[in-house]
Amino acid sequence: MKKTSIINYQLSIIIAALLMCGTAFAKDLSVAYIDMSYILKNLPQYEQANEQLSMLSKRWQKEIEAAQQEARVMATNYQTEQIFLSEAMRVQREQEIVKKEQEVLDLKRKYFGQDGELYKKREALIKPIQDEIYNAIQDLANEKRIDVVKDRSADPSLIYMSSKLDVSDQVLRKLGAK
Repeated sequence: MKKTSIINYQLSIIIAALLMCGTAFAKDLSVAYIDMSYILKNLPQYEQANEQLSMLSKRWQKEIEAAQQEARVMATNYQTEQIFLSEAMRVQREQEIVKKEQEVLDLKRKYFGQDGELYKKREALIKPIQDEIYNAIQDLANEKRIDVVKDRSADPSLIYMSSKLDVSDQVLRKLGAK
């Protein structure tokens, strides 16, 4: 019993010392916040890139829907004509329907898959904008001697933040946005 109380006492001293060191360190740390969604919303080039991606996505979706409709028509026609077809014709038509359905799946993968065209296009359009924002944030942090810049739109645990710590508008000015 005596041994545990001594260990608890020693642990509480160590924890208190660590908390004091952490507090001292935090006082010297300069922190600022940005709101990335606000910054992106106020960058015309980001809106243009999103519009371009949306148009491509809609065009590809229409292409996929047209292929799906074609497969549905083929299947419907097959079911209607099935009783009039020879065994060889039935097998051939079934294979054509399966082939068309596979084409639909391939189109979906090609355009919207993990490494699909939409991903590649988004990477080509959005990544340079993100890099530009990152460089502006880094420049601002160096100028203002800010140690840490956090994104408040990505931090669900952030409950309150003083508006003095928000440097989003300063980042926008560095990017040349109005």
